[in-house]
Amino acid sequence: MKKIVTVCFLLGLAKIFFAQTDTSCSLRITLLTCSPGEELYTSWGHSALRVENRSNHSDLIYNYGTFDFDDPSFYSKFIQGKLLYFVSVDSFENFVYEYRYYQRGITEQILNLSCEEKQRLSAALQENAKEENKYYQYDFLSDNCTTRLRDMVFKNLAGTITTRSILPQPNITFRKLIHQYLDSGREYWSQLGIDILLGEPLDKKLTNNEAMFLPDYLMMGFDSTNISEKRLVAQKTNVLAPTLLKSEKPFLLPFSVFLFLLLAIVALSVSGRASRFLSIFDIVLFFITGLLGIFLVFMWFGTDHPECRNNFNIAWAFPLNSIAAFSLHRRQTWWQYYFLSLSFFLIAVLIVWKWLPQEMNTALIPLVGLLVFRSFTRYKIVRYGG
Repeated sequence: MKKIVTVCFLLGLAKIFFAQTDTSCSLRITLLTCSPGEELYTSWGHSALRVENRSNHSDLIYNYGTFDFDDPSFYSKFIQGKLLYFVSVDSFENFVYEYRYYQRGITEQILNLSCEEKQRLSAALQENAKEENKYYQYDFLSDNCTTRLRDMVFKNLAGTITTRSILPQPNITFRKLIHQYLDSGREYWSQLGIDILLGEPLDKKLTNNEAMFLPDYLMMGFDSTNISEKRLVAQKTNVLAPTLLKSEKPFLLPFSVFLFLLLAIVALSVSGRASRFLSIFDIVLFFITGLLGIFLVFMWFGTDHPECRNNFNIAWAFPLNSIAAFSLHRRQTWWQYYFLSLSFFLIAVLIVWKWLPQEMNTALIPLVGLLVFRSFTRYKIVRYGG
């Protein structure tokens, strides 16, 4: 009888001991959030998961933002939206060394997980990192190196997940969040390029969960998340302070450049001089905008980039301009009315500029004004001579 009591007593102690140590098992999993860098693709920062295992002294980083730059077909796959990203595994030491070298900061959030949740998440990461599982088709807005971490963590939690709002303002869009970082980095020309290339999907109003496509917002999302009655993040620390200085404001801003170009061309046109220069300029202007329109159509219909669809920049970067560029001096009635119709259509585009389903970059307004002016000028030249 005493033996039975002793055994029951020891079993009870063991149950209490393991219950107390359940959340402090040998695994420690943290979210690492890295500050933005100098290159455009680093402008929004980066995220990774760190898994420390004290039982075997491993300290590994799971990084979903890896791609094979040495692939001979890298550029064609990238343009077509067929480039595969994959999860790579590296040591924490190497990870910190790289970000220290590029003077970027690292913030670490210790995840408040039970031992069972840690083991399940660690096993899922290991399974996902296998050669046959590690590749995925990258999508900048909905399936990227940050959203993969969000989904991986949330799928392996036990309990009800609730996240307080992390949106900086109501009805904010993907484009607005992207602009915040480009404005902060003074990357106004890059912002112009992105606004031309990416279409109406970027102007979708964000949900709380969708906002976590950016590293900083994933960090805020984790800070604002509860699993049933407990906080997801137990502790937050700075592993590495950023020392990278912000770039200086560019001397030539897109709006200023296009406005100066518009005023200069208007002045030359009114003066009646430099007609040969203006003829060459018109060929270049219409050909480049037409070529850009053809490229936007290709990105819309010929690639797997969903962000490039429904692009209203086609309204001013009209593909047919690439043909019209070499028909400036033809006297056919068809070309007269092409340039006349184009000028009136572009005026209509400018009138409804702010009400288009897609947010258009305001730096383009002087450029579209230039197209209006030269289109109408070309109509008069073709019709009346000059």
